[in-house]
Amino acid sequence: MIHQHSETILNEPFEQTSERGYSFTWFDWFCLWYPPGWLILFNRHWQHYHADPEGWNWLEYILFLIPGGFYIALFIRWLRLGCRSPKSETVEFDPIYQQAFRDEILAPIVKYYFRGELQQIENLPQTGSVIVAMNHAGMCFPWDIVTLGYLLSKTRGWVVQPLAGVSLFDHAWIHWWLPPGWTKILGAVRAELDDFEAAVQEQKILLYAPEGLRGPRKGWGKRYQLETFDLSFIRLSQRYEIPILPVICIGNENLHPWTWNIRKLQKLLNLPFLPISPLMPIFILFPSMGVWAMRGRLRYFIQPLYAVEGDSDGIERAVAYQKAQQLKEKIQAQIIQILRVCR
Repeated sequence: MIHQHSETILNEPFEQTSERGYSFTWFDWFCLWYPPGWLILFNRHWQHYHADPEGWNWLEYILFLIPGGFYIALFIRWLRLGCRSPKSETVEFDPIYQQAFRDEILAPIVKYYFRGELQQIENLPQTGSVIVAMNHAGMCFPWDIVTLGYLLSKTRGWVVQPLAGVSLFDHAWIHWWLPPGWTKILGAVRAELDDFEAAVQEQKILLYAPEGLRGPRKGWGKRYQLETFDLSFIRLSQRYEIPILPVICIGNENLHPWTWNIRKLQKLLNLPFLPISPLMPIFILFPSMGVWAMRGRLRYFIQPLYAVEGDSDGIERAVAYQKAQQLKEKIQAQIIQILRVCR
């Protein structure tokens, strides 16, 4: 079993409440099955373990649940904070809170809602640092990555840290939706080369989408078609002699079905992607559903470990690009084969 940074210093509110944990009430079960309530679940769990005077309160939670009520709640909170945004804080990854969130919030979501399962677990290494590389889709909150991280942690006891797009750290909506620093506290690593390399050097178990934002951005029409792989994970894998564990996810294309991306408007609004689908009128009425996705079945097919060969001085960019695309083609062929069997 692998435990990284297990001696993280807990803040006082966490110490005071961690003994009794967080138990699902009837209201939490209601929020799980009523999509606008997912944001309430995340914030209520945080507030159970942390003092959060600037966070959402009960009046605002109730407003989340009615059409258009989120906008009223947002205005009320903005007034309550003195007509400003929530304060940002300098935070660090907290594996103990990650485990609490995993066991108390993610467990019922993955079990009852996404019905996540690992296939071919004989290909999972017992120990050691790896870069878990997975196809990414859905054009929504990255539930395919979050679910895989949960399943790997449950199966092997790993502390898994996903690489996450910068927007999940810095975008204004994230600051309003979720607690300050929530993404980093739960273990996400910024998807920037320096942060990626630092995490690899520390021998962490990293969950990585080689397609980057091109994956979820590709939309429904290309849901089973892999986009170009970035080459950074190939070069870092070779440089630090850390193997790559390819994983194929089937079902993530249905997290937000029938979508397409309006690129010009997406760039204008500074969004990672702008999904247009029949569900969008509902999202407009209930913005708290931005962290929600369609119920489905997420199946993960673990592939054999892949080692990048090369000398200790590293491989050239052109060679790394070629190896990345070769791995992409190999995974693409496996996706087609799995789909034939599953259908």
